[in-house]
Amino acid sequence: MTDVSGPGPVSIGLYAAAFGLMLAGGASLVIASLGSLQSTRLLWFSAGLSYAAVILAVLSLVLPGGRR
Repeated sequence: MTDVSGPGPVSIGLYAAAFGLMLAGGASLVIASLGSLQSTRLLWFSAGLSYAAVILAVLSLVLPGGRR
């Protein structure tokens, strides 16, 4: 029998932070579209949040204590 443990608290925390960043990125995209895209700052901000979310999600799998 193989002992398979679940993800550690660090990886779950990173994944939760990634989810929060993705929600914030989506919210900033909606706000930017409601403002008729008068400025591209919110679009870049949304893209940055989404990029950070992807990095955190990958780190939650790669770091020790992540998926086994």
